[in-house]
Amino acid sequence: MTKAIHVDLSNFYTDTAKLSELDKYIQKAKELAGEGNNIILTGAAPVWLYLAVAHALHGKARKLIYRSPVTRDVLIFDHSPE
Repeated sequence: MTKAIHVDLSNFYTDTAKLSELDKYIQKAKELAGEGNNIILTGAAPVWLYLAVAHALHGKARKLIYRSPVTRDVLIFDHSPE
């Protein structure tokens, strides 16, 4: 069974996300995600951070889901063989 890992992007910064810290945010997301897991991205964060992290996790995550109270779960990609 593939593990589901929650990555809350709002925990990556205090007050305001900074584009100058993007590499640090991506590295943290990759460390939390691991390899071949199902990842759920959530938390209040700017769109550019969500897009950059989603791009960075492509090829590392088996499945990527965006979760918000408004949209619920939105599948971004699914590379599972099933």
